[in-house]
Amino acid sequence: MQKTRPKHLEIAKIRLPLPGIISILHRVSGALMFLAIPFMLYALEGSLASSERFDAFRSCISNPLVKIALLGVLWAFLHHVCAGVRFLFLDIHKGLELKTARLTAKIVLVVSLVLTVVIGGLVW
Repeated sequence: MQKTRPKHLEIAKIRLPLPGIISILHRVSGALMFLAIPFMLYALEGSLASSERFDAFRSCISNPLVKIALLGVLWAFLHHVCAGVRFLFLDIHKGLELKTARLTAKIVLVVSLVLTVVIGGLVW
């Protein structure tokens, strides 16, 4: 019995399972952190250069849009770490079963969001 396969894939109709979404978010968070490096280094250099630039930096990060952007970078870091630990376990063939893979994907998502809210709330 031969199965008929689609001739073209409509990307918008493909529904990824949660572990696949976590994998894509791991890549996106890594790219986001990579793109944030120049801005973070510029902010660090400026805040260490003089007290006037430090005060300017403090006034800049008091802007709500900047705080939201920094929360995004914080989430990217925390998600990347949590998903990275999950992928390290997958590399040593732990958690490859379907049920376990789905559970660990949910755990990564929840833990990264909870840590972002907690740490962001403390810093905000």
